[in-house]
Amino acid sequence: MPAVRPTVSLSIAVRRRTRRLAAAVTLGALGGVLMLGVAPTQAQTLDFRTQVRPTAPKSKPAADPQMLVQAAEIQYDYTNERVVAAGNVQIYYKGSSIEADRVVYDQKTKHLQAEGNVRLTEPDGKITYGTLLDLTDDYRDGFIDSLRIETPDQTRFAAARGQRSAGNYTVFESGVYTACEPCRDNPKKPPLWQVKAARIIHNQSEKMVYFEDAKIEFFGVPLAYMPYFSAPDPTVKRKSGFLMPLATTSTVYGYGLETPYYFALAPNYDLTVSPRVMTKQGLLMQGEWRHRLEDGFYSIRASGIYQADKDYFYRTYNSTTTPGFRDFRGSIETTGRFNLSPRWTWGFDGILVSDESYFNDYKIKSLQSRVGSEFFSNLTEGVSQLFLTGRGERSYFDIRALHFYGFSEQDVQNTLPIVHPVMDYNTVLSQMVFGGELSARANLTSLSRQTAEYNAISQTAYNNNTCSTSADTAKTAKDCLLRGIPGTYSRFSSEIDWRSRYVDTFGNVFIPFASVRADAAQMHINSDPSVGNFIQTGDSSDLRVMPTVGLEYRLPLISVHSWGTQTLEPIAQVIARPNETRIGKLPNEDAQSLVFDDSNLFRVDKFSGWDRVEGGGRANYGLQYTAQVNQAGAVNVLFGQSYSLFGTNSFAVGDTANTGLDSGLDKRASDYVARFAYTPNRIFSLISRYRFDQSDFTLQRLEIEGAMAVDRWNVSLMYGNYAAQPELGFLERREGVLGSGSYKIDANWQINGAARYDIEHNKLSQTRVGLGYMDDCFLIGLNYITDYQYSGNVTSNHTVMLQVGLRTIGTTSSSSTAASSLGTQ
Repeated sequence: MPAVRPTVSLSIAVRRRTRRLAAAVTLGALGGVLMLGVAPTQAQTLDFRTQVRPTAPKSKPAADPQMLVQAAEIQYDYTNERVVAAGNVQIYYKGSSIEADRVVYDQKTKHLQAEGNVRLTEPDGKITYGTLLDLTDDYRDGFIDSLRIETPDQTRFAAARGQRSAGNYTVFESGVYTACEPCRDNPKKPPLWQVKAARIIHNQSEKMVYFEDAKIEFFGVPLAYMPYFSAPDPTVKRKSGFLMPLATTSTVYGYGLETPYYFALAPNYDLTVSPRVMTKQGLLMQGEWRHRLEDGFYSIRASGIYQADKDYFYRTYNSTTTPGFRDFRGSIETTGRFNLSPRWTWGFDGILVSDESYFNDYKIKSLQSRVGSEFFSNLTEGVSQLFLTGRGERSYFDIRALHFYGFSEQDVQNTLPIVHPVMDYNTVLSQMVFGGELSARANLTSLSRQTAEYNAISQTAYNNNTCSTSADTAKTAKDCLLRGIPGTYSRFSSEIDWRSRYVDTFGNVFIPFASVRADAAQMHINSDPSVGNFIQTGDSSDLRVMPTVGLEYRLPLISVHSWGTQTLEPIAQVIARPNETRIGKLPNEDAQSLVFDDSNLFRVDKFSGWDRVEGGGRANYGLQYTAQVNQAGAVNVLFGQSYSLFGTNSFAVGDTANTGLDSGLDKRASDYVARFAYTPNRIFSLISRYRFDQSDFTLQRLEIEGAMAVDRWNVSLMYGNYAAQPELGFLERREGVLGSGSYKIDANWQINGAARYDIEHNKLSQTRVGLGYMDDCFLIGLNYITDYQYSGNVTSNHTVMLQVGLRTIGTTSSSSTAASSLGTQ
């Protein structure tokens, strides 16, 4: 049985950039329960920790140390100094109780002997059954025949004879141990699994259980033999020792066996060392140090390998090398979170890795790996950061410095920015100002980048790789976007916003608002080749001010019926402001993402970041309908449009990233946007979003999301259909569906699956299917997953994972990955 290593919850850095990468899933496959195990870093599909179990009772010091005896008959033998109690005997002493048919207490030897249907209940909740019990009066030493013990954590011991000595050691002769409940219909039937041993020794001071000449049985059939092994007792939360080993197979490193050893050095810090021996690549060493302090915690994780066969990472089809083509590969990571006060927190994340594909090649889970239900995604970048965050009752502050490291071969490290720093602050005054709410927010962004980052937007540029950073060709706005400028860019922005709300006697709702925003920027843009075709190079500074006034109008018309209520609400918004200045003259780093839909139809500024600010007069208008139907749920429908009233339409003028173009807002009258949502009850939901061309009503964007959790079913489905956006580099229509679901066959069995299908290219791009079983003492799960790997020759990976767990003994998992070639790039 393995040592016990507690779980530490780590905050994961939020991704600051979106990357287009093939998804990769790191999961395991087949393994045996005795020789294999899951490493501390291996994600699990099933977990005993999700089960709810009764807590152990807390022992209370006895107020009266006197012994209380209750029986049908009590005899006093003054000559031999013995007391005999017979008939339904119950004895209470120091929080413990003994029940038996007959009890004899010898005052000379200070021994208590209980006979017939003996039951001993101790203060910690442990219950011992037997036919004959002999104990000292302090319960420290003694023996019991035909004993059976039930612990508070629902584990069970049984033996032909048990003996306790020194109040510390309990020896079970011909002992049996299991965490399974006995069969209700036939308690004598063997449990699902049990450990039988010639002797089981429980050392209470060490909190260790030692098994001698042991066999592990399933349904009474021996499946494995071990002459000796030990494990922490079920009450232990952390203990030094070997964790369950992990066996894996992969085309990268062959067969691998990982045997972690856990050092519980102190109550607040520990160390785990995990060597992995592999048939193709040699020895991979891993280690993790964790330290919890009074005001927080930090962790350090490192790994490394001198590869025995680096030639595997040589591409045979085009005679090029991959990032893994090197002798030594490794990584070091750290993370920490600390509380300065109840409202202020600071922390850090750090990552240093030899190459971008190291984690994926050796299936190493990073400290920054996201966990949960993201079946088809893996880390796209590593983030090193130092941050300080504070929260008030009506305010928020965050400042952090960031460094990114890309985990894709397509990433060029010099094109990724170093942020030094980014700061956000917002506050809302508690006092009313001119009858409305006054708020303020600010942002400081300072970053640098060594090399310009380009993206292709024409078929010619894609075919010729014109926009690649390494391409020695001239780049123009006709073929490329400048996603990131080379050099240094610093900007400070602040905005003060006021808004109020008035409702007249007829139900008309008027929401006046006003704001003023100021931006100050300082730039040093390197004069790299072709950069001057997109933006002015050299040193420059700029100041931008944007005042805004507007009015929003709503008229909710409510109709009440016997079947429910209806609300029809026309909404109109008019905004007046000057033109946006310096479009394309200032870098755009944080406002490149723009999706026009129902969620931002009535936003005053529809840009997603601070580097762009919407200018010019604009009207937003729409109609919203809501129905609440008795016993049938709620329906919500929204339809609307945006209109450029006067001045320059900010979305019709492209910047270095063409933000706004092909968005549906780049015309005087925008595309139409709509929403339909239906929620009949708590177990079903459906929402769909639409964008239609304003001239011919052709579908430009469609998203449908549905979820259902009813009875034993849990299903979610998402469909997306997006028109081509050549100005942004999407040259063809994108259409696909992503679905996942699970079905609980009965109280213990569950089947689940997920898939992503590319409708446009008529191919199934990702799949996962799994079957799992879990009861009070045993779990087993089988999963089959496909994913893609772009290190070495491009391959499609097929992974099988088998997970087996015995509660209190350990959970084991093993993986087997087979790769099939996808052809040349």
